[in-house]
Amino acid sequence: MAALVPNPLYEALGDALRTVEPLVQEIEKGIEAPCRDFHAGRVWTGPAARRFDAQLAHQRARVRNSADKILADLRRTLARTPRQVTEEEARTIKRRYGLP
Repeated sequence: MAALVPNPLYEALGDALRTVEPLVQEIEKGIEAPCRDFHAGRVWTGPAARRFDAQLAHQRARVRNSADKILADLRRTLARTPRQVTEEEARTIKRRYGLP
C-alpha cells in the first residue's frame, strides 16, 4: 500500500476557511451598526428614508445570505476532502491547483 501524505487541497481549503471566516464576520459587523442606526431613525427620516431603509435591509440580508453560502460551501467541500492522499495524488493536486 502506498504511503499517505497530507492532502494539499485539504490544507488549502482549511487555510481559505480560516481566512474567509473573520472577513465575513467583519463585513457583517460593519453593516449591522449602520443598519441599526438607520432603522432607528437616528440618521434620516421621512418617506425617502423609509424606502432607503428597506433597500438597506434587503442588501444586509443579501450580504448575510451570500456569506452563509460561501462558508457553507467551503465547510462542505472541506468535509468531503480527504485529509491524506498518496504522494502521487498530492503531486497531481498541487499541479492542478497551482499549490506549493
